[in-house]
Amino acid sequence: MTDTVIIGRVSIARTAALAPMAGVADRAYRLMCKKYGAAYVVSEMVSAKGICYSDKKTAELCTVTDEERPMAVQLFGSEPEFMAKAVETVKRFEPDIIDINMGCPVPKVVNTGAGSALMKVPDLAAAVTEAAVKAAGTTPVTVKIRSGWSADSINAPQLAKQLESVGAAAIAVHGRTRDRFYSGEADRSVIKAVKQAVVIPVIANGDVTDAESCVSMYDETGCDLVMIGRGSYGNPFVFREIAARLNGEDYTPPTLEEKMSVMLEHIRLILSLSPKCEELAMHEARKHAAWYMNGYYGSAKFRGRCYQLTSYAEAEALAEEFIELQRSRG
Repeated sequence: MTDTVIIGRVSIARTAALAPMAGVADRAYRLMCKKYGAAYVVSEMVSAKGICYSDKKTAELCTVTDEERPMAVQLFGSEPEFMAKAVETVKRFEPDIIDINMGCPVPKVVNTGAGSALMKVPDLAAAVTEAAVKAAGTTPVTVKIRSGWSADSINAPQLAKQLESVGAAAIAVHGRTRDRFYSGEADRSVIKAVKQAVVIPVIANGDVTDAESCVSMYDETGCDLVMIGRGSYGNPFVFREIAARLNGEDYTPPTLEEKMSVMLEHIRLILSLSPKCEELAMHEARKHAAWYMNGYYGSAKFRGRCYQLTSYAEAEALAEEFIELQRSRG
């Protein structure tokens, strides 16, 4: 069996965790990934200031169900006082871990001084983290960062050390700078340098899509845990594949029929958890349906049709048609 990594008092199997992904990793997504072996999941990022102003979506975004544990709630913000108040509110939902986002590259977050913009002001990043740690009490606080803001300002190792000094319980590193967004290859040497700079656990993120890339990430960086984001799109099975590999067990990839069955299960879960009517909830499900079809003959056309789905019955019919197309090719 694989061993575990301890973050605060939280024990996590050293297989693979699900990364926080805004607009993707909602409860339905997290539950599907947990079912197939994700060792740890993180919520979509939640605005610390929004929570302080009683954002109506707070409960929806911060609720932690037993099926999802161990789970972190991720907050973003650039003002220590708001971060502290938000942590106090989030604690009522009893997350296993509170994570602070200092890696999001999107302009609407960065332009508020939050996300990866905090990498440009290490002292403020440390102050935000310290405020969260003090408010969190016994709940561990972790931070997710990038390699740096740009290629000429890679400062992840130094920042990680500073965050450790104010009480961060672990650091997750996406091996790209902010200006790269999600392009090019993640730089594993930076993740390795972070691991060598701190004593607390380091979680590696970037370009892990299967068991092979997960094992090489562990080997090349010395990280304590691997985190998967886009590699899980339409592929919750990746967690089962990685767990099998690390446990020395055989792994059988899912058949197309299994994939379509799981896709429909995922859609049913989205519909059951959504407060919206079926047609509007299907808007949330469309991208997921399309991702499950990646890599097959004619998938581009079918993915386009996924974005027109308005009901579960249509999704069922489309899945059956997709299966028939693949069968017809022998």
